[in-house]
Amino acid sequence: MMNRLTWWIGFAILSLLFAESALAQFNSHNTRGDYGILAATQPPPGFYVAPIYVNYRADKFNDADGNAVLPDVRDTVDVDALVVAGIWVSDIKVLGANYSFQIYPAWANNNLEIPLFGVDQDTSTGFADLYIQPINLGWHLPRSDFSAGLGIYAPTGDYEFLGDDNVGLGMWTLELFGGSTIYFDDEKRWHFSTMAFYETHGEKKGTDIQVGDFLTLEGGLGWSFLEGAANVGIAYGAQWKLTDDDLGGFSIQDALNQLGLDVPVGKNRVFAVGPEVTLPIVTGGKLIAQVTLRYQWEFGARTSLEGNEFMLAVTFPIPSVSLQ
Repeated sequence: MMNRLTWWIGFAILSLLFAESALAQFNSHNTRGDYGILAATQPPPGFYVAPIYVNYRADKFNDADGNAVLPDVRDTVDVDALVVAGIWVSDIKVLGANYSFQIYPAWANNNLEIPLFGVDQDTSTGFADLYIQPINLGWHLPRSDFSAGLGIYAPTGDYEFLGDDNVGLGMWTLELFGGSTIYFDDEKRWHFSTMAFYETHGEKKGTDIQVGDFLTLEGGLGWSFLEGAANVGIAYGAQWKLTDDDLGGFSIQDALNQLGLDVPVGKNRVFAVGPEVTLPIVTGGKLIAQVTLRYQWEFGARTSLEGNEFMLAVTFPIPSVSLQ
């Protein structure tokens, strides 16, 4: 126990030297901003392929009191990721819902785990952690949609504790999710959606560390047109760490107390909001693809990075869908 505590005291000193805010913030697998308006609406039965590009840039790192410890980390925290989603929505009914299986292989140039600010980091792109939804259920009612299911993150990305070229988080994650879309009119033009994700984690590779549980809410207020093929609106997100990180029986606060340091340590939290638009690509009366652009600004961060995220997704129904 004392050996591990001594090691963590050393890690705390190392973290302070690298100006890491409230020492270490261990992130969740759930990517903030990957869902927006109509977040809880499962698409119609069929097969879909969706290349998704995400760019995240952090403007600052806030401590537990919301103070910017490092006001400008733009040149340090800049993450690009490419995801190629495969989505199958079936006609199989489970509890009255359509069953869907979804898989999200991804490639990234970095992750957001304990960035060592001021230290050169490798940015070689690699295969990141794999996300699978073996259970995705969707219900469709006259004035609302519901979805719920189970997601799993597998630690397929390269990871080494305190490594400077990680593209994975080095842990298994189990995620439960559910949410609803409410329509304000019979034509389903105006709608509001919220999807909730609750994730728990296994121990990080090569350590006794178990990251605390996270709750993420994502959704938005939108307006649909062109027979529902296009949408515009405001997307939002919020994320909280609900339980403390388990560092093998003690915490970062224990290490700080041993050092006599008064550093505000808390659980991660951040909010985000921004515009979203989805437009169809139509040829010969058939929907070839839908293009979604979303941009969100983060605010209210505590013990967390705070920045902005851009997402571009192109969803191809296979085969193309007739709009006539």
